[in-house]
Amino acid sequence: MPLNPVNNPYLTMPVRIVKVSFESEDRSLKTLELQLINEQDRSQFHYLPGQFIEFSIPGKGESPFGIASSPSEDVIRVTVNRTGYVTESIHQLEEGDFAGIRGPFGNTYPLDLMKQKRVIIISGGFAFTTLSSLLDYLLEHEEYNITGYDLIYGARNPGMLLYKDKIECWKQQSKIKSIITIDRETPGWTGTTGFVPTIVEQSDIRPDQAIAVICGPPIMIKLTLPKLLDKGFQKDQIFTSLERRMKCGIGKCGRCNIGPNYVCKDGPVFSLQQLEGLPAEY
Repeated sequence: MPLNPVNNPYLTMPVRIVKVSFESEDRSLKTLELQLINEQDRSQFHYLPGQFIEFSIPGKGESPFGIASSPSEDVIRVTVNRTGYVTESIHQLEEGDFAGIRGPFGNTYPLDLMKQKRVIIISGGFAFTTLSSLLDYLLEHEEYNITGYDLIYGARNPGMLLYKDKIECWKQQSKIKSIITIDRETPGWTGTTGFVPTIVEQSDIRPDQAIAVICGPPIMIKLTLPKLLDKGFQKDQIFTSLERRMKCGIGKCGRCNIGPNYVCKDGPVFSLQQLEGLPAEY
């Protein structure tokens, strides 16, 4: 009997693509829903919001992707930005095709710290994947007693916003206060306009009994963190997901090591307090 892939992080688990859809008007962002083929893999594959998988195509390579689905779903959802050889190969996959995954890897968002608090979710562009998973998961689990949500999510233009159907559903929930923004005015857009850091600065979010999670392009994170600190958030109240430089997912290739830390193993979720202990180059 072959070694169980769940116990061997080097072995891939076969998956079938059961649904594909394009998120963006330019078709650069494609969402794939995956189902594990082997029942043993399905019974042992467990993850929480914030974790990631390695998506593998034999002969093409593999890349890490944050899991966008909620753990309660019977599919594993990833959204892939077409930027290179591997992601282009993934974009060629259609319903019924087969691929492989490894994982899940990494740590999770601080779910226990969120209990009985207000959760503030801030994201930009393509990085909304694992935060979408987080929001769905918390909404499904009333035992966390989340007092409310602030969602601030932005993209360059309306055509680049992810999960538009989900966003519309979230807008209908009384516990969620959402601000969906685009960078510049666009004909037909009636929502908020402005860069995410500016929207955060102008918002009425408060640090009292709150946890803020942020994920987006590095420049967005860099400019948004000071806005949260100015509003009185403490560094142990702010968490972000760092996915740059990750490759193997298990701390062997050395691509993501920063000082004594490996983003793929010690992260990808870090508090701002933890980040201050990392070398300045990150």
